[in-house]
Amino acid sequence: MERVRQAEPTMPVAAVARRLGVAPATLRTWDRRYGLGPSRHTGGKHRRYGSADIRRLELMQRALLRGASTAEAARFALETPIADEQVETPAPTRAEPDRSVARRLRGAALAMDTAATQHLLAEVITEAGVLAAWETVIEPVLTAFGTGWHGAHTGAEAEYLLTESVLAALIRATPLLDQPRNSRPVLLSGVPDERPGLPLYALAACLAERGISAQLFGTPPPAEVLAVAVRRSAPAAVVLRAQRSTVADSRLFPRVSRGRQRSRVFAWGPGWARTPLPDKVELLPDLRVAVDRIEYVLLGPPAPRPTTTPDGGASRR
Repeated sequence: MERVRQAEPTMPVAAVARRLGVAPATLRTWDRRYGLGPSRHTGGKHRRYGSADIRRLELMQRALLRGASTAEAARFALETPIADEQVETPAPTRAEPDRSVARRLRGAALAMDTAATQHLLAEVITEAGVLAAWETVIEPVLTAFGTGWHGAHTGAEAEYLLTESVLAALIRATPLLDQPRNSRPVLLSGVPDERPGLPLYALAACLAERGISAQLFGTPPPAEVLAVAVRRSAPAAVVLRAQRSTVADSRLFPRVSRGRQRSRVFAWGPGWARTPLPDKVELLPDLRVAVDRIEYVLLGPPAPRPTTTPDGGASRR
């Protein structure tokens, strides 16, 4: 067992700081004041964080994002038992949308059949969930409309109809949560001067499916308005989406990360691909990663799911 522990991967201060979205100096302060530091030593002078050290720091950060003081969060992290990492069991999956759904959705939009378009969208979201519906049906059809269907002429009116129908479907799939799992919201917005976009509505709907409430600005506000909104709503996380590189300005991040309340800050969208980001900002590559990562940062790994034993009883993995 000791040999296995010695072989466990470890991380330096800088890498852990990037993972948590904090400055390395913050980690050193937590170590010095509260004893939440690395427990592994290398051959040199540097100490490295093991997996249990990192999980304890993540506990502290989640408490901070819920509004606890630094001392309260540190005490919570130190007093909470750290269980061994478990292999995550796959979540129950819904039926994958049939490929014909995308063709039928395209056909309904081209025919300017609003009712059929909306019924197809509602059906696929109900049966497959927002994430699978977006990845396998909605996004491919929207992309194809934007690039042309293998040279076929597509009127702009059909694309407008589809876009409005998708927007309505995503809003209907985003219920108002009476008891959200997060005590502070996730603020979602495009960067200033970006066009209103459907992916943010898809993210809000996916988060709602997991019981996470979000505050969405579908129309991106000016930088000064966005900064005030963040300061007043005190979100646990901020997600800024940029579709175009011409409007992706990393100088926006310091403006939305000031204030007493701590927030995790994420960049999302292809516009950020070639833009240098501050160390405290984490880049989200796609919708699936965005949903999973936000849930993990705010709430931790999913609880073990009950499984059925051969005798019909329930066990937990």
